[in-house]
Amino acid sequence: MGTSLTRPFEIDKVASAPEAAASSASRAPLAAPGAPAAPEQAPSLRDCWSCRVLSGAGLMGAGGYVYWVARKPLKLGYPPSPGTVAQMVIGISIACWGVVILTDPKGKSHH
Repeated sequence: MGTSLTRPFEIDKVASAPEAAASSASRAPLAAPGAPAAPEQAPSLRDCWSCRVLSGAGLMGAGGYVYWVARKPLKLGYPPSPGTVAQMVIGISIACWGVVILTDPKGKSHH
């Protein structure tokens, strides 16, 4: 029942045998044997200011929402439980993570 999800999907098995042989013969090699390969650069947050603003603001909003949901029962007069306090701490932590992404302390994303 769940076996198709546990095995990786293999495209070569889906294609028929003559098509697979013809397509593998016509493929060009990825790199010449003596040519140096260009290093791939990972996308970083320092290159994309809008990515930092979007992710930082999103995390701050999510943290504020988690904190706000935890505060609702307290405003109604219920005593704080350990779960409520933990939820408030997690909300504050998520919001602080958003602030760190926005501010980039000590320029760590530039190294």
